[in-house]
Amino acid sequence: QVQLVESGGGLVQAGGSLRLSCAASGSVGSVNYVGWYRQVPGSSRDLVAGITSGGDTNVANFVKDRFTISRDNAKNTVYLQMNSLKPEDTAVYYCRANIRSIGGNEYTYWGQGTQVTVSS
Repeated sequence: QVQLVESGGGLVQAGGSLRLSCAASGSVGSVNYVGWYRQVPGSSRDLVAGITSGGDTNVANFVKDRFTISRDNAKNTVYLQMNSLKPEDTAVYYCRANIRSIGGNEYTYWGQGTQVTVSS
């Protein structure tokens, strides 16, 4: 059994910062590609940033100079550092991870989401 849990969301004023965490636990053999997505009601779930197991990253142009993705493989955790937050960054943020369980196959898992609200 594998669990994927996000944390770190909350309410912040414009210009502030938050760091989101996405932690995998349970029968985790390896955590491969991990992506952070965000979604506002009535809209699609958009990729914000992604990171491979080797540390290669891609960050969406709309957050490129403000958000950074990183990972701690020893903790099976991926982080999204969000700086200079804007009201338009308000959304539910989800992580999606390709995880191979111990002795098993690789599957894609989604976390439950964490709300980020940026006030003006």
